[in-house]
Order: sequence, then structure tokens, then C-alpha cells
Amino acid sequence: MEEVIQVIAACLRLMKWRLRPPCLRRLQTDILALCSGMRAVIMVDYGGKMPELKHQLCAFIRLCHKESSIFKHLRVMVIDDMIYLIHVQGLAQLVKSTFNSEVELHFVDIEQDPPKVIYFLPMSFQMITKTENSSLGNELIAIQELFALAFPDDAADRDYLHCQTTDTVTTSESSTITSEFIDLSSCMQDTLVTVPTLNGWLLGYPVVYLFRRECISDAIYNLSTQSLRIYRVLVTRNETSMKGSQQEELMSFSVPYDLSVEGSDEAWATTFMATMQAKLDKSGQFWGSMKLEVSSCYPQSVVL
Repeated sequence: MEEVIQVIAACLRLMKWRLRPPCLRRLQTDILALCSGMRAVIMVDYGGKMPELKHQLCAFIRLCHKESSIFKHLRVMVIDDMIYLIHVQGLAQLVKSTFNSEVELHFVDIEQDPPKVIYFLPMSFQMITKTENSSLGNELIAIQELFALAFPDDAADRDYLHCQTTDTVTTSESSTITSEFIDLSSCMQDTLVTVPTLNGWLLGYPVVYLFRRECISDAIYNLSTQSLRIYRVLVTRNETSMKGSQQEELMSFSVPYDLSVEGSDEAWATTFMATMQAKLDKSGQFWGSMKLEVSSCYPQSVVL
């Protein structure tokens, strides 16, 4: 963990990229989460705006690749105006486990008022296509299949893309891959699927909001009129040089209150945390502890 922190600091100095302390801490935590296997994809919503942020992150990852092999599987990914840091092997494993029905996803249709759970079991592509939003379900599957092409199964067993230092690979008409950058914006063209729905899957949330582009205003209104549960996964770093490491957020997501009355005792929450704990157990050199914090949020304006 200390090596990761040192390399991050060195690369930022070389770039003369100055981040405010909260943003620097967030970047450190996000990269630690990727390198330790706790997360496969992280959305970057700090440190600047596109396209400058993309250029900064690409230059940063390029330097990290040169400094240490720990970072060799990290890439910058862009989908439309959203920018992410990803771990190639971790994302390949996410795709594989999704298609193998190993990922437990809980879809909530927020086109309806009140929001309704339309599928609450381990992922089954045959079942989701039979839901009330079958066309949307089919298009989500099509996008996931595009990710399967970009991140094949064996990427989890080899240094996928690490050997590509100068060449560019084109996976579709507008999907490009280089040694540090992946553009998959094409996956969102001419589709009913929204970025929040795609993010729910990519970012590893157990609960995914499902709604179509044409129903964005209805979805925002329906969610805004609901009380929500906010689930936050908090971790502490395994820092030998610090006394009493502070808790920091690894990830957070919301669930309509009526669909999460039991809070952390919900069956899906228990399963989710068991999966996260298994990951933590494999990365003890990075993390000291983890807990799930649940709070309530009363109806208010929501930005999806």
C-alpha cells in the first residue's frame, strides 16, 4: 500500500498536477481499491473537467505504468462525457461473472411510481428479458456483450493490453483502446439504456436503477418523491505509519426506503457485504477494516 501511495505522489509531482487534499485522498483511495481488487471500475468526478481531466488522468496512468508494475492493469475509460479509472483484469472478471450468473443484481424500475423491484435474484438474462421492460433489458445485455468483446475472459489470466504501448485497437467504429486509454462511447449510441443504469452495473452496486432515456424526467420525479436509504461502504487503510487510520468511503449507493426497510439486514445487503468481505480478506496488506453504514434521506431533488 505504501508503494502505491509513494508512486502516486511521485507521478503527481512529475506532472505538476496539484490536487486539493480531499481530492488527493480520494484519488489514493480509488487507486488502492483498484489495485487491491476491491473494485473494478471507479467513476472520477473530481480533479477537473473534461477533456482536460481525461488528458491529466491518461498522463498520470502512463507515468504510473513506468514507475511500477502494480499499476500495469489500470486504464482510463471514457463513455460519452463520463470518465472512469478501471482495472482491466477486474473488469474482465466482472463481465465474466455477470454472464455466469455469479453477480447478484437487483433491478429497480423507477419509471413506475412508486419504484418497483422487477427482478431480485442472481442475474439471469433469460429472466430479465421477460420483465415489463424487456426491450431495455435486451439492450443492456447487448451493451454487456460489447464489454465482453473489449474485455475477454482470458484478460483475467494474462497481461491484457499491457504489451500495447503504441498501437491502437479498434473494437468497433468508435471504440478505441490504447496502452492507457479506452473509449467505449459507442456502447451508448442508439440505445434506450441510460448512463445511471450502466453505472449501476459497472460500479459494482448490488441495486441498479432501470429506466429508459425517454423516461428520464419521470424517473427523476419518481425517485425524488421517495425517501431513500443511503448505503456507504467505509474502510480504513492498513497504514503502519499512522495511529488510528481514518474511515473513508469506498463506495456508496441509494435504494428506495420501501425496498430497503431492513437496512443492512436486507438479504441482498448481507450477500453484498459477504462478497466485499471476501475481497477484503484477500487484500489485508491494503485495508485494515470495513463496515456498512446505512442512513436515511428524505424526499428531495435527485440528479441521476
